[in-house]
Amino acid sequence: MGQIRDRMEADLALRGAAKGTCAVYLRYAAAFVAFFMRPPTQLGTDHVRAWLLHMLRDMRRSPRTVNVARAALRFLFDVTLQRPDVMASIRSVRVLHRQPDVPSGSQVAALLAHARIPKHRAMLTLLYGTGMRVSEMLRLQPADIDSKRMVVHLRDTKNRHDRIVPLPPRALEALRAYWKAARPKGPSLFGGRSGDGMMVRNAVNLAVSKAAARAGIKLRVYPHLLRHAFATHLLEVGTDLRTVQILLGHRSLQSTARYTHLSEARRATLRSPLDLLGTEEGARLG
Repeated sequence: MGQIRDRMEADLALRGAAKGTCAVYLRYAAAFVAFFMRPPTQLGTDHVRAWLLHMLRDMRRSPRTVNVARAALRFLFDVTLQRPDVMASIRSVRVLHRQPDVPSGSQVAALLAHARIPKHRAMLTLLYGTGMRVSEMLRLQPADIDSKRMVVHLRDTKNRHDRIVPLPPRALEALRAYWKAARPKGPSLFGGRSGDGMMVRNAVNLAVSKAAARAGIKLRVYPHLLRHAFATHLLEVGTDLRTVQILLGHRSLQSTARYTHLSEARRATLRSPLDLLGTEEGARLG
């Protein structure tokens, strides 16, 4: 893409886009141009439709992935090329929202117990104990752990707003055990194999899946599921929705409200109106 790529990269920077977003948008824009082997100034709506359909049908990419590619092209045409008409009729692909199977408290306890390496146990304990995202955990530096105030400083988060979350004592114990065993030397609290770079997400996925297999957990367990479990379990013990929203760093309460659908305790106490018919309590139904 040459100069257009450089201009798009500059436009993303001026909009304050996160580094990850910049990399993904530029990658999809380059893939789109390479698919047709023509400069983007010669491509239009029909080309966008054809490429997105190719991703969806031929490459079998998920609707979420296709929607990210669409967002990248929308930025390319709307902002960088100043051609908003190209994307005006391109709608996002409808995404089927599935509720994850949240592990029980005993399953989480078994998962943590079967994380044998201190580093892995510290990571999993933090993910469940604070509800932080994997990306937020990987960016942690030792100075972000405040053991005196028992809080964790999360910086440069997904929503570009720093936040502070409570540090559970058990998470601090796991962190101290990891620190004593590994003595990480790089800037990241959880460095990569070389010790000087940031750990990659796939390594976290592998640590979680191995611990789940050793614990005999049949659910599909992945790092973000611990964030789901954190929010769901908080609601089950009576934490109000607004507090959970703040802890998770959600901009909208609607994003947090979906966890009310996952609460086993709330479902267990729900009574159908069918069960009330003919009872004293059911008299209020008329």
